Amino acid sequence: MRKTAAPLPATFGGLMTFLNYGLLVLLCLSIILPTLNVLALSLNVGTDAAKGGIYFWPREFTLDNFKEVFSQSNIVNGFFISIFRTILGTFLSVLLTAMAAYALKSKTLPGQKQLTFFVFFTMLFSGGLIPYYIVLKELHLTNSIWVYVIPALYSVWNMMIMRSFFQQMPEGLEEAARIDGCSDIGIFTRVILPTSKPVIAAISLFNAVGHWNDWFTGAFYVRDPNLKPLSTLLQEMLTKQQALTETLMSSAGSLQMQMLDKMQVTGTSLKMATIIIVITPIVLVYPFLQKYFAKGVMIGSMKE
Repeated sequence: MRKTAAPLPATFGGLMTFLNYGLLVLLCLSIILPTLNVLALSLNVGTDAAKGGIYFWPREFTLDNFKEVFSQSNIVNGFFISIFRTILGTFLSVLLTAMAAYALKSKTLPGQKQLTFFVFFTMLFSGGLIPYYIVLKELHLTNSIWVYVIPALYSVWNMMIMRSFFQQMPEGLEEAARIDGCSDIGIFTRVILPTSKPVIAAISLFNAVGHWNDWFTGAFYVRDPNLKPLSTLLQEMLTKQQALTETLMSSAGSLQMQMLDKMQVTGTSLKMATIIIVITPIVLVYPFLQKYFAKGVMIGSMKE
């Protein structure tokens, strides 16, 4: 007879539970406490914050940091551009990426393995920044609002994640739909997409965060200030503010020191306000996608 393993003592199980909860609490604190520190610094007078000693509560409360951010004339316009590119770019990217992933997972697709390798190969190697800029210029995408949307329509990484999720679906779902007379488009829209909410939510969140936080595209491929998104405008404003502060600090004149003393906003305090402004929309949207996102990130971890 085979001997069965002795059950673990109850004290050991309780100890492991305690350690698990302890690690989770430490992980939560490592995320929450720095965020509270950033919020406190953004609500504190910049010159006072430079003295140190501010952790989780502002010592001299002020909204000047946020007023300085929103005092820029094109901030509101940049905010709407960011919303436009995030919503439209995320929708089109998720839809087209899902369609491509569904096609690549089909075993009846001619040259499926070769096409999959060709798509995967583009993720490993890049032509470089200069060739990429030349391509955008030849396509007349530079200095255009569509430079934010069209080049980011496809992500090979997201495509492979969706393809892996679609491959785990029971084949009986598609076979039953075909028996009922559904075409490939009907199967995709009526069967695949409704049953793929976890992966769609996860990929949508990845795309939305990428679009919202992207300042590089607006800084290097767009010259018109009216076409720059919020993240690019905030980055430029932050750079100017830090340069002004460093110039005044490096000057030995009394007039410069008086100007520095009167400044309520510093480069650091402005940076903290910028961080709060940028992360707030994502923080507000995430709770609505959390239950799907938790399932989506586990894609491929289990096999039947």
